[in-house]
Amino acid sequence: MGMGENVETGDAGARASASPPAEPERLQQALAESEERARSHWEQYLRAVAELDNVRKRAQRDIEAANRYGLEKFAAELLPVRDSLELAVQSADQGEFDLRSLKQGQQATLQLLVKALDRIGLTPINPVGEPFDPTRHEAMLAQQSATAEPGTVLQVVQTGYELNGRVVRPARVIVARA
Repeated sequence: MGMGENVETGDAGARASASPPAEPERLQQALAESEERARSHWEQYLRAVAELDNVRKRAQRDIEAANRYGLEKFAAELLPVRDSLELAVQSADQGEFDLRSLKQGQQATLQLLVKALDRIGLTPINPVGEPFDPTRHEAMLAQQSATAEPGTVLQVVQTGYELNGRVVRPARVIVARA
């Protein structure tokens, strides 16, 4: 019995002695692979952080440019109105006008202004006959009416305006009451 055990122990010992050199090599290889993956992930992280920083800086520049130059289109649309008004003042200074031509000049200038405001998306609010809407209208007066239902707009005292669907100035109105 003693010999059989020694033989088995010897075989197991031989296998155990052959195995330890392979285990450290496998662990070293696994460590090297893990270190390479960690290096790769770190580089990806640094690139992602740099890209995020670039996107943030680009967005900040875009916001600054929009704030700085956002009114450029509006200013360009208003320049013809200014030119027309300057011509009217020059004509008045020289005494070269009559009431009819003065009125025509004012109408032309008003049309230039209306077109400029239309091009930038400013639209009038004219709610005559519509139900009163406190988000778009400002009631100046409530008045009895034999023809209109209570709560409807009878008359616009001052036109309101919306810019791309957002109220810039509510329409000032007279509302029918019960």
